[in-house]
Amino acid sequence: MNNRRCVSRRSLLASAALSLGAATAAAVVSPAAAQQKISQPDAKYQTTPKGDQRCEVCVNFQPANGCKFVDGDISPNGWCQLFTPKTKS
Repeated sequence: MNNRRCVSRRSLLASAALSLGAATAAAVVSPAAAQQKISQPDAKYQTTPKGDQRCEVCVNFQPANGCKFVDGDISPNGWCQLFTPKTKS
């Protein structure tokens, strides 16, 4: 005997639409959530460089004293664990 369950095209399409809607909703990030920054202690921020690594040569540094990801005043000579060097052109 064949025990296959019959699935209607309508229920299949409805299920697919729900899955797609849920995936789309999960992928959308609110502007407020995207702008939240982490604290300096969480980023392991320090006001001194770590060797040649310092904020002013990091892609996340925003002159004169800001960072895309770390909250508060950031020294150009500081460093944190999010350091990512700028690529040389």
